[in-house]
Amino acid sequence: MDLKTVIRNIPDFPKKGIVFRDITTLLKDPEAFRYALDSFYQKYKSIDLNAVAGIESRGFIFGAPLAYMLKLPFILIRKPGKLPAETVSQSYQLEYGTDSIEIHRDALKDDDRVIIIDDLLATGGTAAASAQLVEQLGAEVVSFAFVIELSFLKGREKLSKYEVLSLVDYQSE
Repeated sequence: MDLKTVIRNIPDFPKKGIVFRDITTLLKDPEAFRYALDSFYQKYKSIDLNAVAGIESRGFIFGAPLAYMLKLPFILIRKPGKLPAETVSQSYQLEYGTDSIEIHRDALKDDDRVIIIDDLLATGGTAAASAQLVEQLGAEVVSFAFVIELSFLKGREKLSKYEVLSLVDYQSE
């Protein structure tokens, strides 16, 4: 299935010159959603893993059902102040300024093998910070999984030491 046919393109959002790749149309198409999840499952079902970590918020949409399918725990990577127990935080650079994400300190343990999933790989900042969080807890990032990659933004370069799977690649805006 060509997932590009079910991903809506919204020009000039969130600002002029940007084409937003909207996955809500993929999510409301049961066959496309199933295809995406099954593609991830086929990739990871035979790999020794201990957890699936999803990046807030759209990583939760794909990560939780994938964790269920793989019979693994699902770990939340969230924006600051959203997790109720003790957390570890990681800051990262934005185009203008910084942001940060958090994970529960007890979410993973030494030698856990984790995949990190999100809907979109753009510049790679959030994904790289997520890997740093997982590694702070002593776990290993086995792979990243994305529905969409905007390869013209070169986010994969920030993840060069990891395996990266993307189901759809947009090579230009």
